[in-house]
Amino acid sequence: MKRKETLLNTMGIDIPQASLEEFGEEHIGTSLETPLREDAFAMTDELKIELIEKHFREIMNILGLDLTDDSLKGTPHRVAKMYVKEVFSGLNPKNKPAAKLFENKFKYNEMLVEKDITFHSHCEHHFVPIYGKAHVAYISNGSVIGLSKINRIVQYFAQRPQVQERLNMQIGNALKEALGTEDVAVILDAYHMCVSSRGVKDTNSSTVTSFYSGKFEQEEQSRNEFLKYISLEK
Repeated sequence: MKRKETLLNTMGIDIPQASLEEFGEEHIGTSLETPLREDAFAMTDELKIELIEKHFREIMNILGLDLTDDSLKGTPHRVAKMYVKEVFSGLNPKNKPAAKLFENKFKYNEMLVEKDITFHSHCEHHFVPIYGKAHVAYISNGSVIGLSKINRIVQYFAQRPQVQERLNMQIGNALKEALGTEDVAVILDAYHMCVSSRGVKDTNSSTVTSFYSGKFEQEEQSRNEFLKYISLEK
């Protein structure tokens, strides 16, 4: 795929259909929203687990694994349950955490920073882990949120097939909506197993992405204060 086409697609501009061979190893972004079919939740979780178990068993058979072995025979069910109930549970909107707000009775109007939030996700291109730290800041607009809810919002969007740029923006926009303020910043620093365990096999590099809104986007002082708190800038 041409560089220009990739850029347009990433921006949400339609481009002509191309074959899988044409895409090759290109990693293209298509939408801020996670790509889901309209009938994504027509099946129950139990049926999804049953079907994934069946198909994963077939994958293991194709690979030549002996599913009568005590160590392997339960693997298809474990993988299916893990996919639906754990690592991809963020696909289902019913699992989105409720973000209850509280009145800012302390009248605290400075920056609140929660850093080093551990998250685990999966690369949507190879279905291997992405893991790292999220750093979040906001300035109250009259309300505050429980700290654990920030972690839960991060985890909710991480628990789905992702690309880091989309994950960063989904977390940032969700926090803006939940907090009722434009003054939100989110930085993700993550390791991608699709880089370290396959392909180039670079085990040292990490990827940093950012989301700035409101004062963090408009005021260099606020942005630099946030970066100082999370030690990305002295």
